[in-house]
Amino acid sequence: MTRTLLSGNEAVARGAWEAGAIVGVGYPGTPSTEVLENLVRYEGVRCEWAPNEKVAAEVAAGVSLAGGRVLVTMKHVGLNVAADPLFTLAYTGVGGGYVLFVADDPGMHSSQNEQDSRRYAFAAKVPMFEPSDPAEALEMTRLAFDLSEEHDVPVLVRSTTRISHSKGVVELDGGRREAAPRPYRKDPAKWVMVPANARRRRVDLEERLARLAMHAEASELNRMEMRDRTLGIVVDGAAYRVVREALPEASVLKIGMVHPFPEGLVRSFASQVDEVAVVEELGPFLRDLVVQAGVSVRDVDIPRWGEVTPASVRSAFGLPAAPTREAVQGLPDRPPLMCPGCPHRGVFWALKRLGAIVTGDIGCYTLGAAPPLAAMDSCLCMGAGVSMAHGAALADPGRPVVGVIGDSTFAHSGITGLVHMAYNGQAGTVVVLDNRTTAMTGHQGNPVSGVTLSGEPGAALDLEALAAACGASWASTVDPFDLQGTLEALREAVAEPGLAVLIAKAPCALLEKSVNDPVAVDEEACTACGACIQLGCPAISRAESGIAQVDAMICVGCGQCVQVCRFGAIVPAGPACDLGGNAR
Repeated sequence: MTRTLLSGNEAVARGAWEAGAIVGVGYPGTPSTEVLENLVRYEGVRCEWAPNEKVAAEVAAGVSLAGGRVLVTMKHVGLNVAADPLFTLAYTGVGGGYVLFVADDPGMHSSQNEQDSRRYAFAAKVPMFEPSDPAEALEMTRLAFDLSEEHDVPVLVRSTTRISHSKGVVELDGGRREAAPRPYRKDPAKWVMVPANARRRRVDLEERLARLAMHAEASELNRMEMRDRTLGIVVDGAAYRVVREALPEASVLKIGMVHPFPEGLVRSFASQVDEVAVVEELGPFLRDLVVQAGVSVRDVDIPRWGEVTPASVRSAFGLPAAPTREAVQGLPDRPPLMCPGCPHRGVFWALKRLGAIVTGDIGCYTLGAAPPLAAMDSCLCMGAGVSMAHGAALADPGRPVVGVIGDSTFAHSGITGLVHMAYNGQAGTVVVLDNRTTAMTGHQGNPVSGVTLSGEPGAALDLEALAAACGASWASTVDPFDLQGTLEALREAVAEPGLAVLIAKAPCALLEKSVNDPVAVDEEACTACGACIQLGCPAISRAESGIAQVDAMICVGCGQCVQVCRFGAIVPAGPACDLGGNAR
């Protein structure tokens, strides 16, 4: 037996491999991304990035239909996209084991909301496991495949950022268990969900859920830990480790299988303690289930947002919090900014001058909304940058509206919005920020870049041809590092009487490092006008005197600041440049 340190995501990948999964498919999204990036390293598993989570869930359904074990991965908002196939897969059931891993993000470390995916398990009528550490993540993923096949149902495994990205000791007690694909058997009554078949499968699903409820009551994943019996705490997921740290003497009912919910076990636990409380993130959810089981619950003031902490748990029970290190005062603010040399910067510089309503989207380019660029007006969900542009133009036809979307997000869910605009005869402008990668989640390939999860080349979308095929009357590609050229192209696109698509194509600054020399500021020529500061480049700042200065250590020489300086004060750096990036 080998002991090693694994993150929760690494452990899920290992569990799927040990269980004999033959395919892994998903869409990258923090905090779930690393599962497939680790699973692809194992022999015997084919892993793919899908254009979006719905496609991933459907590819996985095909694998399962044909008898193979499959893991599909996504973050919580991706489960919204995959909900359509998931809800019906509960009816059809599975062939080979079907496990859907979803990672929630309490605290919104890298998300636009912090929805609670536990509710999907109840709504879709499928079982859900919740690990509290990487060791359980491996075990539960492995067990989920067996449960899926035994009870003919897809199984959800829910993680959170804290579980996915923290490391823990995991025991690797064996290798891969090769699960021979189940032989395919033609069975339209099971798989073809026309109403007549669906009605029968709906009844069958309730029978499967009844058997799963009996399994949950006896499952070792739900366990009582009896200590001081004056207080018993019902807890699940990441909150379990927090409770053990904050209230080490309390008795605990740890819920590892949240659906079907083990009501009988909860009542048994409650009968053995003086009072019951519930600690959870993003509640009340577990609390409502405990009350539904007929158990009286002590009210505790656990916030319904963000992550629970030992301090918040102790405070909720009227106990002093453990001392913590005081935050250092007086440090400068470090707001998030686009990287030095980011190709998106030029587009937002031009959009700001255009005076348009700019509907944005999900990606690192969302930072175009932040000062000093402040050139993006909305960010709702994947693909909304295109669809909202159409809606805004309908409401305010006298003002230019530009939808902005990244290349990966465009392939994910922007194409359908573009089709809608063309189909409804709407003039409008869409800008696709093609930086050749899915940058925000760690530089994964996508259908536009044509790089697959395994690193092999795949078919790359021709965005101009695709725009024309969708019905755009005007499509063009521009280099966003050419600021004036980008501005002129945007003006031409907005003036187009039909649907216009502008592709701003340049690689991510972190993907292809610039080989240009850094620039410096000629102090005598600088007028402190601030035009270069308005680019929002972290390499440019103001000296105490008010003039600009360039940090030569991080400047990549992209030349955007040179183009906006009307006084020729930004010059190539050379031997006569001091460490502050000022020419001497």
